[in-house]
Amino acid sequence: MKDTIKIENFSEHLFWDVDRNKLDFEKNKQFIVERTLDYGLINDWNIIYNYYGIKKIAKISTKLRNLDKKSISFISTLSKIPKKDFLCYTMKQSTPKHWDF
Repeated sequence: MKDTIKIENFSEHLFWDVDRNKLDFEKNKQFIVERTLDYGLINDWNIIYNYYGIKKIAKISTKLRNLDKKSISFISTLSKIPKKDFLCYTMKQSTPKHWDF
């Protein structure tokens, strides 16, 4: 299954600002997971889920510095990892904004 997965299978809007041909599933896994969690469609999620698996996605996600609140909640719920264990969650808590919509 992993051999048939290509970067072209992702939605075009995910990687509009980079050369898609230079993306590598292993070298750029943090970038791919972050973009997919924040901006991907369900098909994009299925691609990374089938390629990496939930444990690897969760491990990658805990080290990301920027994730949307919904993305943190989503991956936290699926992986059963508390939000406080995610770097992006603790970083946002240490620098609160004036208004949080």
